[in-house]
Amino acid sequence: MTNQTMGEIIATLRKEKGMTQKELADLLNITDKAISKWERDVAFPDTATIPKLAKILGISVDDLMNAKAIPSSGHKGAGYFINIVLKAVPLAMGIAVAVTALLGALDVKSGFVMLGIGLACIGAYLLHHK
Repeated sequence: MTNQTMGEIIATLRKEKGMTQKELADLLNITDKAISKWERDVAFPDTATIPKLAKILGISVDDLMNAKAIPSSGHKGAGYFINIVLKAVPLAMGIAVAVTALLGALDVKSGFVMLGIGLACIGAYLLHHK
């Protein structure tokens, strides 16, 4: 049973007992929406509910708690975001320099500052991936 998530275990055992989500929810004094969230691994039972849930499902608390980890949600994290920014800023600075130069509104100091910011970001990105 440990090759299932907690939600899969709850759903499987509930169905084996011929119970609806509503019936299980009524036994636990919670909503059937909470059961649905558990079974989809969107939420988890609180610690006070787990022993009663395990008893109703006919398994030990240990068996219920030894479920496999839920696969990654696909969120990349801050590092991924920082890499995107470190790659996007140099492009934006280059475009800004090109556009303002074409419009004749670029002074030399501003151009060097924007290109310097872009180069600093490229350097930070390369150092991070070294």
